[in-house]
Amino acid sequence: MEPGDVEAVPGTTDLYYLDTGMYDTANYGAVYVIDAERPAVVDTGIGTNREYLFDALEELNVVPDLILPTHVHLDHAGGAGFLAEAFPDATVMTHEIGVPHLVDPGRLVEGTRAAVGEQWRYYVEPEPIPEDRIEPLSGGETLDLGDRALDVHHAPGHAPHQVFFHDRGDDVVFTADAAGVYVPQLDEVRQTSPPSAFNMDACHEDVDAIRALDPRILCFGHFGPREFDDDFLAEYKRTLLEWVEAVKRKREELGDDEAVVEHFAAHAQERFVDCWGERKARAEERLNARGVLAYLDYVEEN
Repeated sequence: MEPGDVEAVPGTTDLYYLDTGMYDTANYGAVYVIDAERPAVVDTGIGTNREYLFDALEELNVVPDLILPTHVHLDHAGGAGFLAEAFPDATVMTHEIGVPHLVDPGRLVEGTRAAVGEQWRYYVEPEPIPEDRIEPLSGGETLDLGDRALDVHHAPGHAPHQVFFHDRGDDVVFTADAAGVYVPQLDEVRQTSPPSAFNMDACHEDVDAIRALDPRILCFGHFGPREFDDDFLAEYKRTLLEWVEAVKRKREELGDDEAVVEHFAAHAQERFVDCWGERKARAEERLNARGVLAYLDYVEEN
């Protein structure tokens, strides 16, 4: 796929995914369109290339009734306000913890700028969403889309405001970032551990919650769908553990958090540089290292 392309998710009914061209990296941002009786859009991208989503909805002849950011990190929810503005009859639904950040994105923008550094150049200021347009989720709900339903699961490991959705009809899980970043060129999952609320233990529980559902298909928030494989997700748990241990050892060795962050950025693994380019691969290492350092502080304090 190329940025702006939209394709059907293989083996599903009226489910499509869009490459939003996020970070100028092909397929990095996946948005899902469910052409149900009550059409829904799962995640919205950063908002920078929102015309891709508008064009895809027009191509599919879909007018969304529900806008479903899996969490309010701007790479998943940055376009929600623009989409809500374009479709004034649609309802936005996200976890209750994230609702205030969609209503007033000021603190979210400030935190994102600090976390992503130079990557902010790929972002756009999000459009606030009126509170009466948003319905909060807490996990445990089932969303009625008419000819199908989505079960809502709270998944706070990556972020406390994250949920993932399970479509039992097609047996698809929209993973958000609960199952990591899928790298199709390598057919592996890469850790995602951003500040400020990454929690490894909770991430492991989220992965196990997806594994317990034993779905047919995983619709990743980054790089699109893949057939479910239990061993594949079990390996992600090991990836997270090894990553956290690596950051912990480097902190003990260097004794300076900024030096730790720059160490991992400078030593970004070549296979990810080859997939994403040097700038993006190193930026991801910085972000993920900062998140683990914050998690290690949390563990020490608690």
